[in-house]
Amino acid sequence: MSSHGPTLPGEPDEPASASRPAAERPGTPAPVDFAVDLGSHEMLRRTHVLAALGPDWDPVAALRGEEEAYELLYSGLSAEQQRLYDELVSAGVLPRRGGGHAAA
Repeated sequence: MSSHGPTLPGEPDEPASASRPAAERPGTPAPVDFAVDLGSHEMLRRTHVLAALGPDWDPVAALRGEEEAYELLYSGLSAEQQRLYDELVSAGVLPRRGGGHAAA
């Protein structure tokens, strides 16, 4: 039974146009190809990032400083903290550092 009342024998429940794809229905605009090339935008974004970092930025020194910070973060752990650290390393949550133990 349709929402417009009972249907007669032999009549479809819905209009024939409703069963056709939208592109084939009368009055429906044809699909339009739409593509955006973000390559030039990405290059502009990278240029702005490098300009913001400045000419004195040293990526090797930044990475070295980050590693030193991690060594400090995991240094001087209590026995319980060391146990938890080792469990997290074993589970793959934290990367193994040094000899497999946090720096003392």
